[in-house]
Amino acid sequence: MRHAKDHKKLGRTVSHRKALLSNLVAALFEHKQIRTTVAKAKEARRWAERMITFGKRGDVAARRRVYRFIPHRKIVKLLFDEIAPKYENRNGGYTRVIKLGRRKGDGAEMAILELVGYEGVQIEKQQAAQEKRAERKKRKEEQAEAQPEQTPEE
Repeated sequence: MRHAKDHKKLGRTVSHRKALLSNLVAALFEHKQIRTTVAKAKEARRWAERMITFGKRGDVAARRRVYRFIPHRKIVKLLFDEIAPKYENRNGGYTRVIKLGRRKGDGAEMAILELVGYEGVQIEKQQAAQEKRAERKKRKEEQAEAQPEQTPEE
């Protein structure tokens, strides 16, 4: 029986699981949204919510606690300066898990783990990438038109 067992093992050793969750939470804070399995998303959600709560406290001790779990200065700074202040008047529920269905290769349940309030960030990133691709394609076509085709002389 699993009485009083409060976390999933995810089929990994303790050190591997800790590294996995740390990286998932860091990626979530950096990109505002990640795509992973449902089990990993639910487990990472617990840690992400805890880190945001520390970020809301904002003192040096809280910053050090977060840095123990996420050893990336840039991401810790992003959490304390940008993400946590956005949730100042919210008492939990900073993340959302959206189930996507099964992965084609192995049938694993997939989900999106995202920060509440940052839904438009991914859409903006995708639109910017499309515009960049279109601009690159246009430049390539212009270069092809500018260069006359040379035929090899025989």
